[in-house]
Amino acid sequence: MDRLSIYLTFIVGSVTTGALVIAVLVMGWYSWLAIGSATAVGFIIAWPVSYVISRRIKRQDKGWDETRVEGRETPLPNPAAPEI
Repeated sequence: MDRLSIYLTFIVGSVTTGALVIAVLVMGWYSWLAIGSATAVGFIIAWPVSYVISRRIKRQDKGWDETRVEGRETPLPNPAAPEI
């Protein structure tokens, strides 16, 4: 499970949706269909883009070690479990 991508989804979703809506308005398309379509596309691409950003962050972080916690009983998910 990739928890970082879940957290990033909220940030990336608002940024991409906002950018797409602003782009639609700048092009002069002021209809509800155009704004709604831009919003829908922003919501749809939010999680895949967040997942790519999460993978890149983890790949570039030299301190990232998903096997850090060993067998302790914690409320956190098992770090030895495979990522998505």
